[in-house]
Amino acid sequence: MSTQSDIREFLASRRARITPEQAGLPAYGGNRRVAGLRREEVAMLAGVSVDYYTRLERGNFGGVSESVLAAIARALQLDDAEREHLFDLARATATVRPQRRRPAQRVRPTVQRILDAMTDVPAFVRNNRRDLLAANRLGYAVYSEVYADGGTPPNTARFLFLSPRARTFFLDWEGAATDVVASLRGEVGRNPRDPELSDLIGELTTHSPEFAALWAAHNVRHHISGAKALHHPIVGDLHLTFESMDLPADPGLALIVYGTEPGSASHDALSMLASWAATQERSTEAQDLAVQGD
Repeated sequence: MSTQSDIREFLASRRARITPEQAGLPAYGGNRRVAGLRREEVAMLAGVSVDYYTRLERGNFGGVSESVLAAIARALQLDDAEREHLFDLARATATVRPQRRRPAQRVRPTVQRILDAMTDVPAFVRNNRRDLLAANRLGYAVYSEVYADGGTPPNTARFLFLSPRARTFFLDWEGAATDVVASLRGEVGRNPRDPELSDLIGELTTHSPEFAALWAAHNVRHHISGAKALHHPIVGDLHLTFESMDLPADPGLALIVYGTEPGSASHDALSMLASWAATQERSTEAQDLAVQGD
């Protein structure tokens, strides 16, 4: 992954989506070659020279100040996630040392105990590459399709784009795909030299045309709360809300908790799934005891 090309394509894509009218500039008739802003117009709005902005859009962020970045963010009307991404890309240009492959991330026993104590809601711990590193019993049950798909650890992005079951499991596959790619794009801005992340992006780009097309759009989005619509093979449709909370003692890990509206059909279905999961667990424990007795 090239930070310089990411900068170039990100800025060009944000510039292309804003018309002069949206930027508060006068229209100059219908002979424009581009629908979006020209480089000189962005430079004027940001208060920098055309040559300097052109250098920045070519990916040369060396020595750029935070005030200039903030001015460009305003000129391009970036939202909070996009502004953060722009600053991340700038920081990445100052770090040239590649990252080594790190030991496998593990969930601490105290965090696992917290997960296990949450018996009425599905909960997971995942990293920023979308690897599922731990779950409680109901979490395993809700994402049984992802776990059945394999992988060590299972990865929701890989399942989403490479598993034939994903389009049935995610009721809004297109929305889920857009959110995951936008989240991964932000993570690449923060950690462009993460070898495991680079491997994942390369695999998905090579094997999924849908991922490649979404990746090329350079959209960035925070994905820390919202709604999730799933079709579970045991209980049917589940309409869930979710909240994502970073674990400060474990950088890069987040706790994801799902919920439902009280009294809703999804609430009843989730309760049914919890009973099914408990029955499955007791059955497995009984079989293990029988084997030990033999």
